[in-house]
Amino acid sequence: MKPPLLYAPQMERPEPEEDETIAGLEGALHEIMATTARDEGHALRSVHAKAHGFVTARLTVLPGLAPELAQGLFATPGDHPALLRLSTNPGDILDDSVTLPRGASLKVMDVKGDRLDGSEGDSTQDFLMVNAPAFGARTARQFLGNLQLLAKTTDRAEWAKKALSAVLRTAEKALEAVGTESATLKTLGGAPSVHPLGETYYTQTAFRHGDHVAKYALVPVSESLTRHAGEEIPVAGRPDAIRETVDRDTRAAPMEWELRVQLCRDPETMPIEDATVRWDEDESPFLPVARLRAEPQPSWSPARNAEVDDRLRFSPWTGLAAHQPLGAINRVRKRTYEASARFRAEVNGCPIHEPTSAELSP
Repeated sequence: MKPPLLYAPQMERPEPEEDETIAGLEGALHEIMATTARDEGHALRSVHAKAHGFVTARLTVLPGLAPELAQGLFATPGDHPALLRLSTNPGDILDDSVTLPRGASLKVMDVKGDRLDGSEGDSTQDFLMVNAPAFGARTARQFLGNLQLLAKTTDRAEWAKKALSAVLRTAEKALEAVGTESATLKTLGGAPSVHPLGETYYTQTAFRHGDHVAKYALVPVSESLTRHAGEEIPVAGRPDAIRETVDRDTRAAPMEWELRVQLCRDPETMPIEDATVRWDEDESPFLPVARLRAEPQPSWSPARNAEVDDRLRFSPWTGLAAHQPLGAINRVRKRTYEASARFRAEVNGCPIHEPTSAELSP
């Protein structure tokens, strides 16, 4: 196995006209948020608007890590309060029969160290992940095109989205039966209605890992979670089937995940700028650096939803300088995520802040 690469600023290669792309992304996200705020009478997140559960937990950084793993947040063993938010990716609140990829946002608290620009004064570290190892757009311009399409389909007839989702699920299962799959079909509504607690989640994009470069994954390891791997939730006639199922199962038993790191070992086969490339796990396996543990608890209520979704933001740019987001997709996220948080704060009249405790209402 090749040694992990040392981080250097020249690893990033900004795209031409990246500022124009960012302006386009801000416009597309604003269109989504303005539409949903008009319909709901309340501002929602521009993506991953529908939460399916909130889990309070503790993240334990493992002792005895190898030097290349003991970096940034993971340099010092110990416990941190943490909050896990489970979601799906559209910017509008849809019936769960429109089946889409799952998301997991992890906010770790009481994190000390030099901060990223715009995150000064905070003590949190965010990890934003989805249940697929590779991103759906190769360039920031392609990412913009995908979001512009999403903006145009926000607030279109939900009955049509349900019908389309059923067709796309059938097409995706046909592809999987012959050993392939389509990220596009899944993103448009063809994803299987998998149980969020059984899924592995990936950052997809690269980050500094202190002196190195890495991607991260959150992997279920306790039997209370792994038993749901690949499980599909019946959603017909149940608009909030996922919330109901997750809430039932988070109450049943303690839960445990591993947070793992995949170090970049080859700039050609593990590119930073092209997030559509899945880094080969034979070339660089995901290695555990921390454990996320949660006691049995309710995971969804209107009160919890208001506490997290009105008051908090999740951003890859909230955290330590040692975990700086890298690559085009991450660079264009910075200003767009900031604009999304400002819009919600202004419309809802509720300031966005970073928490110091993971405690939530029942």
